[in-house]
Amino acid sequence: MTAITAGLVPERDVTYGHGPVSHFATDVRVLTKRSIARIRREPETLANVTFMPVIFILMFAYVFGGAIGLPGRGSYHEYLIGGMLGMGLAQTAPGVAVALVSDMSTGLMDRFRSLPMSRWAVLVARSIAELLTQIIGAVVVVCVGLAIGWRVHTGAGDVAEALALSLLFGYAFTWAGTCLGMVLRSPQAAQQAGFTIFLPLTFVSSAFVPTQGMPGWLQPVAEWNPMSALAAACRQLFGNPNPAAAVHAWPMQHPELAVAGWSVAMLLVFAPLAVRQFRRTVLG
Repeated sequence: MTAITAGLVPERDVTYGHGPVSHFATDVRVLTKRSIARIRREPETLANVTFMPVIFILMFAYVFGGAIGLPGRGSYHEYLIGGMLGMGLAQTAPGVAVALVSDMSTGLMDRFRSLPMSRWAVLVARSIAELLTQIIGAVVVVCVGLAIGWRVHTGAGDVAEALALSLLFGYAFTWAGTCLGMVLRSPQAAQQAGFTIFLPLTFVSSAFVPTQGMPGWLQPVAEWNPMSALAAACRQLFGNPNPAAAVHAWPMQHPELAVAGWSVAMLLVFAPLAVRQFRRTVLG
């Protein structure tokens, strides 16, 4: 990690006399505010965490939900929201990939390179800005879920834990999108690659249907899918129908630990890879 970060954080702010930690924090704050200001100017960029979750919830609840049976005949509306939290957070990854590729293609990264600023801060600020949009997406999912009849049957502590796990997973997944954005060369390629990876990850899981109804060869894939673990953890913590509890696969029996493990693994893998690729692509 030391080799990766070398040269990314200036040893001292020669302009204001700040140390590296203060310099880094200031750069992250300024760049995060820039990303938020851009969202205010272009609110349509929030469509993937506002309109899309609403469309998917209504479509699955009222179009496909009647044809999907749950073991034990639980409420599909309550079953759906746990999966939608994971989907709503993970689908921000293609967006961050597109945004990074756009910044590089418009020359913004070249301007950052010419400034006495922390190079780590560019990626960290982008991930924090995406985390803020994910919080908005989680609020949208919760509100729409309550409107269609979803209810929580546990305490506030369990709800807070479910939302914290969801945001941790979403933040880790953002770094996967960041890494993807560092590799690709055009916004169109980033968008296509992001959804090519995102759609199978979401639909080959228990986000929308129980894994028990899938073909036998596909069930282990879905059961070890991190999206299935997140959906199962949320349903368990919300007290909603959770058919995955009857599955003997380790992630389905310990979904909260599985989500934490997947999240930490993605951070340890994708964050260093993104920084290394940033050095090669932007810093030369």
